[in-house]
Amino acid sequence: MSVLSAFPSPSGATPEPDSQAALLARLALHHEISQFLFREARLLDEERYDDWLALFTEDVHYWVPGVENRLRRDPAGAINTVHMAFFDDNHLDLSRRVARYDTPTAWAEDPATRHFHLVSNIEIEDGAAADGPGAPAPGPGEYVVHSLLLNYRNRSQDEEDVITARRRDVLRRTEDGLRIARRRAVLGQAVLLSKNINTFL
Repeated sequence: MSVLSAFPSPSGATPEPDSQAALLARLALHHEISQFLFREARLLDEERYDDWLALFTEDVHYWVPGVENRLRRDPAGAINTVHMAFFDDNHLDLSRRVARYDTPTAWAEDPATRHFHLVSNIEIEDGAAADGPGAPAPGPGEYVVHSLLLNYRNRSQDEEDVITARRRDVLRRTEDGLRIARRRAVLGQAVLLSKNINTFL
């Protein structure tokens, strides 16, 4: 029995060889991207920020917009590229944030915060086009990947924070492997309930 016989078509018939090959390639791509995102989460939890930064392209746009409570009929929408954002960063901005962790001025991280990043609902979007504010269409060799993120943080003795976000990434295949070219992370909160976002999403 082939591996793909466990994935019958809706009619119950075994897929044709060409479709089996396509399905196998699809499963391999999903596994590759999932492992990439899982590793990114582990690097953040282990505070390996230089290694984390290396997962991004030089032309990256990393955007975490503020979320506004607006009526459904309001054309401005809940997120807007010209309004406030928690992050609206290029590669230089991210590198400065990373460098700050190694300076004495990062007093809020001494003692260190304990991080837990959980990534789920990973979906590769076929034929993705531009999709709302801050979400341009992918270029050649790029994949649109959706995921959900839960970030749990514990600091000092009893300080706890939970941040959730819905992410839309554009991953680009490079000579060094997959890299994040664009990230839009929309928080599940209209008002930030944490003291800060002293982490990456």
